[in-house]
Amino acid sequence: MTRAYPVVDGQSLFDAVFEGEDAVVRLLRAGVPVESSDEDGVSPLYLAAVSDRPGVVRLLLAAGADPDRACGPEAGDLPICGAACGGHTEVVEALLSAGARPDLREQFGFTALRWAVGLGHAGTARTLLAHGADPCLPGPEGEAPLFLAARRGSLETVRALLHHGAGAPEGALEEALDEARRMLDVDLEQEMRGGLLEAYGDTDAHRVVVHRAVVDGGETLTVELVRGNGEPFAGQDQQTGHGAIATLLEDELGLLAPFEELARRALRSGGPELDNWHASAEALRERGDEETRQAATAWCASGDPLRRAFGADVLARLG
Repeated sequence: MTRAYPVVDGQSLFDAVFEGEDAVVRLLRAGVPVESSDEDGVSPLYLAAVSDRPGVVRLLLAAGADPDRACGPEAGDLPICGAACGGHTEVVEALLSAGARPDLREQFGFTALRWAVGLGHAGTARTLLAHGADPCLPGPEGEAPLFLAARRGSLETVRALLHHGAGAPEGALEEALDEARRMLDVDLEQEMRGGLLEAYGDTDAHRVVVHRAVVDGGETLTVELVRGNGEPFAGQDQQTGHGAIATLLEDELGLLAPFEELARRALRSGGPELDNWHASAEALRERGDEETRQAATAWCASGDPLRRAFGADVLARLG
């Protein structure tokens, strides 16, 4: 049976989500129902979760809000999925601690882990996995989480999944490795640029802006369409750790990539501050044989200064 929830007049509780915890407490003490809905069927808990308001989320849960209540126009949106989609790890933690089921599917078959993995939110994925999310549960199109993490290019998400057993099913490692290798041959910037221009048109009304951000060795490439006033109105982003992911998965499978392939991965998108570089250099250090030393010595004589730097780094690691 579908349960009806009262619609709050004046949006008071929904406004309070953004006004802060004190405003929420005042309304709850005044008797405003915690399980109310706005005119679109959205619950206060969902709004707080998707807006990354962990303090408000905890208050609503303590007042009796159901962490697993689906809401929205078609009653298909889950608070934990809304939080995971945004990478709001503290909110996800609060919902799980209140009893939210990590593997519950919302409309169209998405789980919280599917959202987190597909968008490269490694911290959120780790939290979900630590609370029992199935690392092998396929997405709505049958895609494995490890495969999706490899496509996304998030090394830390791949590591989290492997730590929790995502590589155990037959063929899972090989499938993810194939995808990481495929993505190495994709011009990510051009692909995102082309997709945006196809969707919104290549006109003088907007221009393309590209950003690269590096955090803890992982790089995220963002392509945006910007109006004449400088305001972005559409965009896509993609993490670029495919080289490091391929190297990690090869190690899991006991495979050795050719020297030149490891160098290509290291140099593909930047320098020694990136995971791709570090993973290749460490893989070569672990080999530690004369053939590896000869390859690194040859790179030191290259006309490419970045390749020379990579060769020198490998030799330094070899000692």
